[in-house]
Amino acid sequence: MMKTNMRNWTIAGVCALMSSGNAQIWAQDVPGPADKKIIYSPYPSKTFPNRVYFGDTHLHTSYSADAGMAGAIVGPEDAYRFARGEEVKSNSGLPVKLSRPLDFLVIADHAENLGLAPMIAESDPALLKSEWGRKVHDLAKTGTIEGQGAAFNMWIAAMQELKDPFKGQEDSMARPAWKRLTAAAEKYNEPGRFSAIIGYEWTSGPDGNNLHRNVLFRDGKDKADQIIPLSYYDTGDPEDLWKWMAAYEQKTGGKVLAIPHNGNLSNGLMFDDVTLSTRKPLDRDYAERRMRWEPIYETTQPKGDGETHPALSRNDEFANFERWDKGSFGPVLKTPDMLPREYTREALKRGLAYEAKLGVNPFKFGLIGSTDMHTGLATTTEDNFFGKVAVLEPSADPIRFDEVIVGRVPADRARSNQHLARETSASGLAAVWARDNTREALWDAMARKEVYATTGTRLQVRVFGGFDFTAKDLERSDFAEQGYQRGVPMGGDLKAAPAGRAPTMLIRAMRDADGANLDRVQVVKGWLDAAGKTHEKIYDVAWSGNRKPGKDGKLPPVGNTVDVKEASYTNAIGAPYITAYWKDPVFDPKQRAFYYVRVLEIPTPRWTTFDAKAFGVKLPTDVPASIQERAYTSPIWYTP
Repeated sequence: MMKTNMRNWTIAGVCALMSSGNAQIWAQDVPGPADKKIIYSPYPSKTFPNRVYFGDTHLHTSYSADAGMAGAIVGPEDAYRFARGEEVKSNSGLPVKLSRPLDFLVIADHAENLGLAPMIAESDPALLKSEWGRKVHDLAKTGTIEGQGAAFNMWIAAMQELKDPFKGQEDSMARPAWKRLTAAAEKYNEPGRFSAIIGYEWTSGPDGNNLHRNVLFRDGKDKADQIIPLSYYDTGDPEDLWKWMAAYEQKTGGKVLAIPHNGNLSNGLMFDDVTLSTRKPLDRDYAERRMRWEPIYETTQPKGDGETHPALSRNDEFANFERWDKGSFGPVLKTPDMLPREYTREALKRGLAYEAKLGVNPFKFGLIGSTDMHTGLATTTEDNFFGKVAVLEPSADPIRFDEVIVGRVPADRARSNQHLARETSASGLAAVWARDNTREALWDAMARKEVYATTGTRLQVRVFGGFDFTAKDLERSDFAEQGYQRGVPMGGDLKAAPAGRAPTMLIRAMRDADGANLDRVQVVKGWLDAAGKTHEKIYDVAWSGNRKPGKDGKLPPVGNTVDVKEASYTNAIGAPYITAYWKDPVFDPKQRAFYYVRVLEIPTPRWTTFDAKAFGVKLPTDVPASIQERAYTSPIWYTP
């Protein structure tokens, strides 16, 4: 080995030596004090999260009975390939691809009769051993709309009656399907590039009200295969799910968490004041268990944005966004008294009151978004929306309905209760701050709530809260490191403010690299006063352009560049990057509070506007032509 003194070498000389193929230059050859090891790169010792990863924790494939029995043929392998950026065929036969790959995916197929549609397609021997299985198989195999519809209705009836047609056959029905799903996850999991997180959906729906949870495993196939997913046939009570999760961890040594979703369809049950089965008031034990197993919440998805509601946040000009609040999937209609127990912001506020009473907050959750697509295709952008279910995908063949040619199955033919299909949203994404793109790192970030939700775009948001930040800290080259050392990130806790200090927040927001500019950054504060009453206030803390708040304190709109006819917009307004330093101006150190950040993009065309242009059809008038995509961060909580 040739050793060399690096002191007097020029760059050209070093390059010449290295290109000769005869030299090996080692780090220990760099001169330095004899008793001190020189470490040039500072990063091996860093452990704080340094990157945001975007993914979907809620995708259904043909293995979900309500997808596969309703026309979905995209299976787990194609779903992973699509999420990784490959081109696949949609359920309607069209080529489809993401503009950019996702970083991670959870295939969360329903546990209830998992894999039923693929087993029918394969004429699985275990399926045909059952009288019910043979009947549903033969109906589906007729290939007619009537036969397939009858097969689907047979399954719906079993679900409504909570009578598992394969009870006692779990090892021959559920277990093989589950092992196929876990095998697909192992095949496509590539640490550092793409994380295939093993999961499923537990589908609780008492009286048609949505109490579903997605169950996410930190572990690989070796541990996940030791169980069969708990289903609604087994229980519809979340407390029983938590017991099952505890048993899984005890049995396998693994880790698992659950993500509740779609509270706006729960008819007041998602954040109720009493337990589901016993109807007892929430107590400390319940609060501790709920937060142990359900650290984050899916606040936005296609079946409605769940941040807040105009009836709950009357002074919030952006509260009326992509709402589904007309009812659930059951017979009971929505009533106003249900709303406080369904929406994110109100639940966070009510959680403060519970913490003051019980000592533990049962609704202290972080925020994510995901797709809940039943197509196997995790599409979240307005210009590439392939629908909530397979029958609402874009079609290569024009369809005539009421003498009008349309490009996808007409919305009026696809009602879900009183909801029109065009009211679904192209939403959302889970954004996770982590050090590495691995199952373990992403799961750990979710567990500590260092996550945020977007309504489908990949805008980047970073937030730190503390008591001694200054505006100059926004400009630091070591911004993130200082944020972690002197404060807490989104999902964190601030406690017992020093005398004379108020919470300060450092916020950085950057647009999606291929997306729309930003309109503004807001801080949403909720707090509990001395009388036990909750309050909220929205602060515009930074914005684009030279706008100034009016006499009413409201910031003028950013404008709208959307060309509806062409389904396009320009970035002539807004800003690509907004930073903010904010200090709570009315802080009371004796009051419990939370703070989360909402970032708004400039207006862009809604997916229905893209459809109108692509298929040459009339623009619907009961949904907006343009929307403002947004992000919601997990809160930072303050406790006296």
